[in-house]
Amino acid sequence: MERHFDRDLNLLKEKLITMAGLTESNIQLSVKILVERNETSHGLISQQEQKINALQVEIDNFCLKLLALHQPVAFDLRFITSAMRISAELERIGDQAVNITQSALELIKQPLLKPLVDIPKMAALVQSMVKDSLDSFVRQDSVLARDILKRDDQIDNYKEQIFRELLTFMLQDPTTISRALQLILISRHLERIADHSTNIAEDVVYLVEGIDIRHHSEENR
Repeated sequence: MERHFDRDLNLLKEKLITMAGLTESNIQLSVKILVERNETSHGLISQQEQKINALQVEIDNFCLKLLALHQPVAFDLRFITSAMRISAELERIGDQAVNITQSALELIKQPLLKPLVDIPKMAALVQSMVKDSLDSFVRQDSVLARDILKRDDQIDNYKEQIFRELLTFMLQDPTTISRALQLILISRHLERIADHSTNIAEDVVYLVEGIDIRHHSEENR
């Protein structure tokens, strides 16, 4: 017979999945504004950001209630505390999507600096990291979580490549500085999203294996 506590844990998981879906959507929509040079998604991003913020508060309160009522131990305790940390990471990812949106809205008011190649590729990789980090949590799959950690170097490489290319534009033509800086900011926001995804993946490893691999403890990875 299913425990009432188990139903509560499943409900908590569902709330996180809903929050993750909104967060993934906002990343996609923010990059869409940049690539398609169309601001029609801006309103939806704002609406979903409000829902993301509300869900974080709701999840935190729900977790505190579960801790107080059930006084869980071992895996159940790790599950609830991981859920609280993951909701915080998702909220920060949502903030970064809003930052990308703001830069994209500034950029589409100006002539296109250059064809966008690396940023859409970087964004696609970042989105896969966000999706897989939540999938690893839902499936309690620490192998997938550890795979996410390995992708972070690719994100850093994209960021450095984008910076070097745009620096060349700025040095050759000062009129490109404003647009180039906005693109550099977008690459940094994407890098931050990847960082939050790796934080979620680290939480999943802790949840499943009981091992804390934060702060780049390579011997544990």
